[in-house]
Amino acid sequence: MQIATHPGNFHADDVFAVAVLGLVHGELDVIRTRDGAALAAADVRVDIGGRSDPATGDFDHHQRGGAGERANGIRYASFGLVWRAFGAQLAGGDHAAAAIDERLVQGVDANDTGQNLSTALFAGIRPMTVSGVIGALNPAWDEELSAAEEDERFAEAVALATGILERELAGARAYQRGLEIVRAAVARASDPRLIELDRKAPWHETVVATAPEALYVIYPKSDGWGMQAVPKTLGSFENRKDLPEPWGGHSDAELAQITGVPDAMFAHTKRFYASARSREGILALARLALDA
Repeated sequence: MQIATHPGNFHADDVFAVAVLGLVHGELDVIRTRDGAALAAADVRVDIGGRSDPATGDFDHHQRGGAGERANGIRYASFGLVWRAFGAQLAGGDHAAAAIDERLVQGVDANDTGQNLSTALFAGIRPMTVSGVIGALNPAWDEELSAAEEDERFAEAVALATGILERELAGARAYQRGLEIVRAAVARASDPRLIELDRKAPWHETVVATAPEALYVIYPKSDGWGMQAVPKTLGSFENRKDLPEPWGGHSDAELAQITGVPDAMFAHTKRFYASARSREGILALARLALDA
């Protein structure tokens, strides 16, 4: 498949758009040109051509009026247009595609369409973004490269973007596997206040949204077992029920003496986390916390 995009300096939106197409279609023949005949002959045009229509292989946003915007007002650039067409296919569903759109795609699109998503808290400090990382692969202003060398830089940027996308996609698949583990744990809980996972998995969204009685989640970890308090809402630092106040900031022998659990290991000063060396120990701590 032949993909046409513009020559000269590249941006994260066209680079990521080509990376998505490569993941969908396999090896691509990428040409960077403004020649009208070459553009017309290409199978897909990215960030060039003045048209947005996936049916004809056109993914540009530079036409008068742009290429539309999301419900939240963030306008589509080439990355977003290509992701809208192929994201669900790559991610394995609309929910995972939407999560990647929020975490990665929208920031790239906003940067390219001139929309500011954040305000600096420290004057003159601008943190590096993924768009900045991609953009930094362009030649410096006084670097003289041949067209072939410029294309090599573009290919390097696409390879970097492809790796980022592959990790995002792998993370989305892992997150879905984690959801299934947590949903099963919620369903089998004998006490709805305590959810036991058979392995550590991302649980916050599922437990907060679907288990209104849950107060604590326990799970195995590399050096024993952990227990976390369920937050009142996603992202909140307030818990449905804090761990007991006397536990906070104590560990090992001190915590064992306070709780009466011999293998108690640690309790965070903020009283949202505790650990023990065994399942029996963490269950004992959980029962104490539930009854406190």
